[in-house]
Amino acid sequence: MTKNQLIYGCMGLGGNWDTNVSTANDLLIAEKAIKTALGTGIKIFDHADIYKLGKAETLFGKILQQQPSLREKMIIQSKAGICYHEGVKKSNIYNLSKKYLLQQVDDILSRLQTDYLDVFLLHRPDPLLNAEEIAETFTILKKAGKAKSFGVSNMSIHQIQLIQKYCEEPLVANQVQLSLSHSLLIDSGVLVNRVNATDFNGVEGMLEYAQLNKLAIQAYSPFDGGRFTGNPELASEEDKNTIDLINEIAEKYNTTSAAIVLAWLFKIPGNIQPIIGTTNPQRIKDCEHAVTIELSRTDWYNLWISARGQKIP
Repeated sequence: MTKNQLIYGCMGLGGNWDTNVSTANDLLIAEKAIKTALGTGIKIFDHADIYKLGKAETLFGKILQQQPSLREKMIIQSKAGICYHEGVKKSNIYNLSKKYLLQQVDDILSRLQTDYLDVFLLHRPDPLLNAEEIAETFTILKKAGKAKSFGVSNMSIHQIQLIQKYCEEPLVANQVQLSLSHSLLIDSGVLVNRVNATDFNGVEGMLEYAQLNKLAIQAYSPFDGGRFTGNPELASEEDKNTIDLINEIAEKYNTTSAAIVLAWLFKIPGNIQPIIGTTNPQRIKDCEHAVTIELSRTDWYNLWISARGQKIP
């Protein structure tokens, strides 16, 4: 995967999470968002089969059908493995079986109206997964020209290593939550041998593993729902201190608060690729300069410490 690029997350496209058909306005919103993303240099577009119950991919595919020249300007990836609300109590269940994944990829390609995915990701770890069967699935998709490369999402090092053992080529990405206020991947590398160390939920050593194996870390929810970039009047007193610091640093670098939050992620060694999901064209533009900002070490640490709400050892 190309180093340190923004990714446009397409979960917000297609309307609501229901079975209603996407509207003409939904199409207009998607067209503006995609056009703006491309205009700011974003090339990677992230999908999943469950986003808006398939409507996100369907709407995206309609745009590709109307403007086929866009396809060659894009790196399109999608994910599968979550069976949305198919368990009891409307719980999701997971399925990484060969039969299921092969069918899902065919359905994804049909909705997107494209012949191939640049990247195909396994959306969630399935306790019933068979690593050899997954490797076989990847081989079938690769030979059929339906997917060029493969990765995972929300997986631990051990799960990645298990799958990688049987795969012929390296996995290219792990899509995980990472942000100023969700920094477990970073905390785990600092709170070594500490009495007050927290449960790092399987991500301990992930950043180091990713660097060693040239695995991109695709950081979803980089803004945590606008926690530090939204309306400051709705923020807690503690968060207001971080918001003030972000704004101060943004002024110092002559950029936006959104760009500073993303630049903080880009400063982390390795290949970090934040996923932005807003459909607001101006907010997309606000992220544009993040890839060119080089935060100082002091600014980076101060942002992290402020967001954590406590000193580091």
